[in-house]
Amino acid sequence: MDAAGNELADRVRALLGAETEIEERRMFGTRAFLDDGRILVGARPGGVLLVRVDDENGAALLTEPGAARAVMGARTMSSGWLDVAAGAIEDDTALMFWLDVARESTGSATSPEQN
Repeated sequence: MDAAGNELADRVRALLGAETEIEERRMFGTRAFLDDGRILVGARPGGVLLVRVDDENGAALLTEPGAARAVMGARTMSSGWLDVAAGAIEDDTALMFWLDVARESTGSATSPEQN
């Protein structure tokens, strides 16, 4: 992984730090962050964020700045996998938006009733 990918992984780790159930693992050239064995997000080379979303919201999220369908090798992934360009997640507020989207899509977001 390059410096930009490592920096993004550090930022993701810091923002998810309080969530002890998050597992971090190297997968497919990406530093993946998993909840209950399912990928939430991944820090990719170039500082690109891989985001797992539910298919029904994936198409709508493609309208967000910097979002595109993820590409793995020669394969363009389904609308449930998005790449978010480094320039679109330069600040922690923008990055947190995508972390929240991923957690809501996988059902791992904590609702106020669960606090």
